[in-house]
Amino acid sequence: MAFGITRKELQEWKEKIDKGEIAFLTHYWLDDRFPESKTVTKVGCNDLQKLIEWGSQYGLKPEWIDKRKDGYSHYDLLGTKQKDILKKEGLLHHLWT
Repeated sequence: MAFGITRKELQEWKEKIDKGEIAFLTHYWLDDRFPESKTVTKVGCNDLQKLIEWGSQYGLKPEWIDKRKDGYSHYDLLGTKQKDILKKEGLLHHLWT
């Protein structure tokens, strides 16, 4: 279950993806499969090769991409990996407590 983002934030994420940019969207998220995670960061791009290359620098596998028919394919970042990547990307404002 996702919550804690505005329609504007979601639209801005989609617009960046539509332009072929690597786009980040962090929101609160609850999933019983991952009880230790309270947020998820979706990292998307409509250029799958660009997304794969971006992910490879962080050890993310191409098969972990949520490939979407609507064009908003993305990685889901959780836990320690999420925090480490956001710090390296200089996106500290995405880190929530």
